[in-house]
Amino acid sequence: MSQAHSNLHRSAWADWWEGTRRTDIWWTLAWFDIVLRYRRSMLGPLWLTLSMGAMIGGMGPLYSSLFGTELSKFFPHLALGIIFWSFFSSMVTDACNTFIGSAHYLKQGYFPISLFVWRGMARNLIQFAHQIVLYVPVAIWAGISLSWSALLVIPAFLILLVNAQALGLALGLVCTRFRDVSQIITSVMQMLMFLTPVFWLPESLPARAKYVLYNPFAQMLELLRMPLMGGVADAHNWWGILAWTTLSVIASGLLFSKYRRRVVYWL
Repeated sequence: MSQAHSNLHRSAWADWWEGTRRTDIWWTLAWFDIVLRYRRSMLGPLWLTLSMGAMIGGMGPLYSSLFGTELSKFFPHLALGIIFWSFFSSMVTDACNTFIGSAHYLKQGYFPISLFVWRGMARNLIQFAHQIVLYVPVAIWAGISLSWSALLVIPAFLILLVNAQALGLALGLVCTRFRDVSQIITSVMQMLMFLTPVFWLPESLPARAKYVLYNPFAQMLELLRMPLMGGVADAHNWWGILAWTTLSVIASGLLFSKYRRRVVYWL
């Protein structure tokens, strides 16, 4: 039995595990994606750091003046908001093209399709690593003192990765079958950016508008940002994101087990 034929009869769990454990393949592919993107560039991936730093440096004083907020309080809030939202947005939009962008691999040989979800996640993690370093000088300038509560960012980040894997599988399948969905997702993410406290402070909302803070991106951002600003996120954010994670894992698991064998025919 050929490898390609055996893959059609492989269980969903076996496909996911095979793709997950092949870190040598998906990490190498992700690194090559970054290298090829900045080929012939003098600074390479450092352009990610410089462009993000210019955005944060320009928007910080401006938005602080617009909202009448002290810069030392608002600047770290904005910096982490922009950095993490860029990570969220790139994860979601890349997930839509996970299998479409890997069509030449999927058509030519045997690869577990979950491997390419990990490839996209690894590529975005490399980009995120180039951007999160910008928060260090911001935190030092703002005089933020971290405590043991900062360690809460670790479980929050692990929950983020679980959601990224689940959304990557689900959106990758749906967008491969229905190509217009990726355009819808891009538009929705642009709208959610303004409904999530990236550029504004949650306490600035009137009471009747507090419901916007219950969207999963706002809750995830709060879980990641508060520990790095010396605080602790509210318990309802943990419960809300855990409920969302459970639903996304179940939904992606059902889609993956039912439709993963059809991906090659949709490409």
